[in-house]
Amino acid sequence: MPAMKFVPSKAGLCLTLLSMVLLSGLCFAQPSVTTGPHQGPPTSNVSVVGSGFPAYTVVDIYFDTTDEALATTSNAGAFTFEIGVPASALPGIHYVTAVSFTGEAAQTYFIVNTAWAQFHFAANHRGLNSYENVLDPTTVSNLDLSWNYLTGNAVFSSPALFFGSALYVGSEDGNVYLLNSLSGLLDRKYNIGGAVFSSPAVFDGWVFVGSTDDNIYALVLGNLSIEWKYPTGNSVTSSPAVANGVVYIGSADSNVYALNARIGTLLWQVTTGGEVLSSPAVDANQVVYVGSEDGNLYALNDASATSPTCIASGLQAANCDLWQFPAGVGVASAPALSNGLVFFGTSSCTTTCPYGNSLLAVNAKTGALLWQFQTGGPVSSPAVADGVVYIGSFDGNVYAVDAFGGYLHWKYTTGGPVTSSPAVANGVLYIGSFDGNLYAIDLEGGYELWRYATGGAILSSPAVANGQVYVGSSDNNVYAFSLPDNPAQVVERPDPASLRPNLSPKE
Repeated sequence: MPAMKFVPSKAGLCLTLLSMVLLSGLCFAQPSVTTGPHQGPPTSNVSVVGSGFPAYTVVDIYFDTTDEALATTSNAGAFTFEIGVPASALPGIHYVTAVSFTGEAAQTYFIVNTAWAQFHFAANHRGLNSYENVLDPTTVSNLDLSWNYLTGNAVFSSPALFFGSALYVGSEDGNVYLLNSLSGLLDRKYNIGGAVFSSPAVFDGWVFVGSTDDNIYALVLGNLSIEWKYPTGNSVTSSPAVANGVVYIGSADSNVYALNARIGTLLWQVTTGGEVLSSPAVDANQVVYVGSEDGNLYALNDASATSPTCIASGLQAANCDLWQFPAGVGVASAPALSNGLVFFGTSSCTTTCPYGNSLLAVNAKTGALLWQFQTGGPVSSPAVADGVVYIGSFDGNVYAVDAFGGYLHWKYTTGGPVTSSPAVANGVLYIGSFDGNLYAIDLEGGYELWRYATGGAILSSPAVANGQVYVGSSDNNVYAFSLPDNPAQVVERPDPASLRPNLSPKE
């Protein structure tokens, strides 16, 4: 009987060949590297993930041509390592390269940019962009108009800049505009039925904003279609603060609302004794600080706000409403949170009141007054940076006040009342005035570095990111300013062969 021949199937042959390859230690996978996230500001942390490298080999990781870190691959030839984006990395496209000691290399890109995602930059409302590295006191005098976009009415809303080139701003004409931040071209707009004094906030795929048609809106990030809206009992000029998946916002119906950002359902509401024009500020412990025209600043415990006891009592039960500071005069200013303190401005009094026209500092835990600084008019929302509080006042001045002592560092006089809130970035303060000018003021010395005259009063608070300054004006325009040589850059792509692995320990 002849011997039977075994003829392997195609699948069996492939498995046999694969086994031989694995047993021989050969690998046909090409090295690759990815980053997560793919974009972010200078000094942010980036996870670098590599695969397809030889097993148990040392890999050198570069940001552009800067040697950042050493990683060792696993038995599968993979690694994950976190690096920091250099503080000097300018806005634009950069490259992350991984080079092994044995010569294998892979490369990907990373986009450096900064988002100014909501009123006064973040939910703590400090008004500080600590990532700005293009504009500074030595360069800001060269600012020039990049573009201006004409809306249908005054722009009191402050712009919000999302990662990339998406700029969102509201207008008194009832529209929310999506503009290209580099060119000023209109991408699209959405009319929400009432004037938009509220400043948009961008979070996780949506744009949140209030309107004088008594509603709070969530619009889809890319096309501005409506995702949801929530009705309040009166106009909403307060700007939303977004934190931990929650939208916090006030209404002229005297309530503060906390809404689920994804679906717009009510989590809780607090009833104060007057209109809530103030924009809430939120700290890392989910305590919400907000002013009311009833003359109080409130500290609300968001963590306990969903309990039945708190809801039934309008959040006035123990452990619900943490404290309230009786300013005795309307608090339309958005509070700013820094170093365990809450800073806020007050309005004028029609009768005698001790805290009118003042910047106040109170203890964030107890509400106890630390100090008071009085001006000659109602005070704007403050900005805080490096132990100094910056405000505008209706008396026409911009003030720099010590955050811990309450004494004056300097003041700068504009040509009109100042209700615009200051924005601070890299040693420069930006603020608008009723005189129609946008000012850049040296943060340390309080002297003017630059100004630009628009055609109307500026009540909008500026936004500063990626070497550009954005602001609205009552002349119906949104303005953008930048240096003559656009800061957005594309770094020359490094040749991996030119990057020599450095096996010395990285700091």
